[in-house]
Amino acid sequence: MVTEHDYFGIVGDYWSEDVEYADQRVEVVLDADDEQVTSAALDAAATLVGELELVDDELRSAFVTQLDASSSPVVRFLDTLLDPDLEQAEEVEAAIGRDSGDHQVDALRSMSLVRVDLRPEADSQGEPFAEFEYALAPEDTDERLVASIDVGREIVDVRFEG
Repeated sequence: MVTEHDYFGIVGDYWSEDVEYADQRVEVVLDADDEQVTSAALDAAATLVGELELVDDELRSAFVTQLDASSSPVVRFLDTLLDPDLEQAEEVEAAIGRDSGDHQVDALRSMSLVRVDLRPEADSQGEPFAEFEYALAPEDTDERLVASIDVGREIVDVRFEG
C-alpha cells in the first residue's frame, strides 16, 4: 500500500526541497520507507519544516551552552575552523558576519544551516527524527556540525564531522 501525504506527496521515494528563510537556502530531505512511517510522524516532519527557523534558533542556543565543555563537538568544530593557521582562515573569518566581542558565539550565530534530513520512521523519544547540518563558509570548508533531534525536539546527539 502506498502512503500519500499532503505535504510530502507519495512516501517511499526520495523527497527533497530547498527551503528559504532569512537569508539561507536549506536543503530538506525526506527518505522514508512508506511501510515503516506513520501519518503522525509525517505530520510532525511537515510541521518541523514549517518551523525550521524556530528549531534552528533553539539548536544554536544549545550550541552556545556547550562552549563551556572543552571536549564538546561544538568546541572541537570551532577550534578547527577558527584556527588562524587553517588554509581557509580568511574565508572563515569573512563568513562571520557578527562582532559582539565573543568570537565563538559570533561564529555559531554566523553558521549556515545547509541541510536537514528527516527520518520519520524514528518517531520515538530519544531516536534521531531529524538531523540538522551546519557549516561555516560551507563553499570553502568541509567541516560540519551535525545535531540530531528527536520527535519532541530534544537533542539526541551533536557531532563534529570534518
